[in-house]
Amino acid sequence: MGSGEELEVGPQRIGIVVNEPSGDQLAAALVRALLAQRPGLRFEGMTGPAMEAEGCRSLARIDPVMGLVEVLKHLPRLLRTRYRLQRHFRDHPPELFIGVDAPDFNLPLERRLKRSGIKSAHLVSPTVWAWRPGRARGFARTVDLMLCLYAFEVDFLRRYRVNARYVGHPLADEIPLQPRDAVTQRRDLGMRPADPAIALLPGSRMSEVSRLSDIFIRTARWCRQRRPELQFVMPLVNGRIRHWVEARLATLAPELPVTLLDRHPREAIQAADAVLVASGTATLECLLLKRPMVVGYQVSPLTHWLLMDLGLLKIPHVALANLLSERPLAPEFLQQACRPEAMGQALLGFLDSPARVQEIRESYQRIHQGLRRQAAERAAEALLELLDS
Repeated sequence: MGSGEELEVGPQRIGIVVNEPSGDQLAAALVRALLAQRPGLRFEGMTGPAMEAEGCRSLARIDPVMGLVEVLKHLPRLLRTRYRLQRHFRDHPPELFIGVDAPDFNLPLERRLKRSGIKSAHLVSPTVWAWRPGRARGFARTVDLMLCLYAFEVDFLRRYRVNARYVGHPLADEIPLQPRDAVTQRRDLGMRPADPAIALLPGSRMSEVSRLSDIFIRTARWCRQRRPELQFVMPLVNGRIRHWVEARLATLAPELPVTLLDRHPREAIQAADAVLVASGTATLECLLLKRPMVVGYQVSPLTHWLLMDLGLLKIPHVALANLLSERPLAPEFLQQACRPEAMGQALLGFLDSPARVQEIRESYQRIHQGLRRQAAERAAEALLELLDS
């Protein structure tokens, strides 16, 4: 090669892995921000539809499973997928590997890749401040950078010498401070604009929906028996879950006026005057969309025993919306307390108290403003610094 010739350098490759719908959305926003700052990057990994729409090459598709006990029957398949990804990235090392949420799946993968000399980062700090705090001791050996959605997480992780950066929450940037009013949204969805509505969000995983859908449908039926003008809207993440819910509606409440949506959870939340929601990221979306919510959740008895009776859970509330608030504003009904009449009374209580709803909206507005930090752009900057170091 002559002295005047330059070595041609190919595009930088980034491995990125998600394993749940919420992580797919976070990763897609991150990919957009990275490409805006460095257009030549290429992405591949375990993907969902939002990531693929941004040009990520799929090596495997997301296959989410929730719960400590529920995951056991799916463990062999999950381990095979993770090993296949590990082998691919070991044989074709990317310049950077990013795990997005799903810590039980991603952290062991990140640790092994880091040992192979691959720079690794993780977006969404595991909730070590909530349960199993001892996990934080190994993070410094697992990742080169931990990207945190909430400021308090950075202080916690730095006690364990973890390189952590607060970036804010991408959903807070994406969702406008002023959401659409419910009447307009109901009209756009073909619902009765003037009649009140309740959104039903029993989860994004089949394991959640199969456990909660009957209870949520019975709660809706209980509410409508007392308020015949009520209508309902339910977003469903895929065809399998829609088929399940349609069958349960036909069995339990064929007369219930429910508008079923293929995905579009935000439109469902905005169409509602109150929301019945499973614990998870959806409670944050309800907060950001300024809608009062009732949280219902059940896990297997063994999972509940491990979390509660053994004291593994270190937080007073399970809903993220309540953890971010100065005081809990979303009633939580867990395990045996997750009953139609109890949740129904709480939902109707919101419809009967405009002053209380306005107080909730003002509180959620303040939280939303605090979380808006252009998170995807901040995360991209931190990742590119790591990539170039």
